[in-house]
Amino acid sequence: QVQLVESGGGLVQAGGSLRLSCAASGRTDSRYIMGWFRQAPGKERLFVAEVNWSGSSIYYTDSVKGRFTISRDNTKNTMYLQMNSLKPEDTAVYYCAARSPPRSYDYWGQGTQVTVSS
Repeated sequence: QVQLVESGGGLVQAGGSLRLSCAASGRTDSRYIMGWFRQAPGKERLFVAEVNWSGSSIYYTDSVKGRFTISRDNTKNTMYLQMNSLKPEDTAVYYCAARSPPRSYDYWGQGTQVTVSS
């Protein structure tokens, strides 16, 4: 079992930046792949980015490439999402998640709200 807690959300103007953190606790000895998802009001939860244990394999959804950077510090059991050049369409609840390959994501945080004003 892994528990995930996000932090760092907030209100920012378009063009601004935020850094989200996801702290993991519990069984963190397993080499989980970790990812970020987001859910805008009235829409489904969508994939944003993921990173493997070593950081050598990273994927982004097209809409955030070049603006968002995912990273992790395994010594701190923490994953990050640096979000730059934020747009109003980035407004959503952001969730962190973890999975043990080849399983799908089965550990989720409670979410943190990101609101980008125009």
